[in-house]
Amino acid sequence: MNHSSHTDQAMQACIEACNHCHQVCLQTAMNHCLKTGGKHIEAEHFRLMMNCAEICQTSANFQLSSSHFSHRLCEVCAEVCEACAADCEKLGGMDECVEACEQCAESCRKMASAQH
Repeated sequence: MNHSSHTDQAMQACIEACNHCHQVCLQTAMNHCLKTGGKHIEAEHFRLMMNCAEICQTSANFQLSSSHFSHRLCEVCAEVCEACAADCEKLGGMDECVEACEQCAESCRKMASAQH
């Protein structure tokens, strides 16, 4: 590894944010959304929740494996997280998910712009 320790810290923080967001989105979708029903289980929202969980896990995996593509994954991950945060905020009662998505998006944006 020829990264500086600052980059390692930023990446570690991003991996943690991605893992946390993956966990929160999956748990929220499978428990809160399914129990709540209505708009919470409409295809567009539910699909976005699952996509967000998936891309967060994948982004973390790419970073853990030091993939040359990880910064591009981070960029996509940030976009999906931002969309998910906005959608969850619109539905209401999903503050934990909104917060996890926003934190992950911010962390992923930093990683995406830090790479060349």
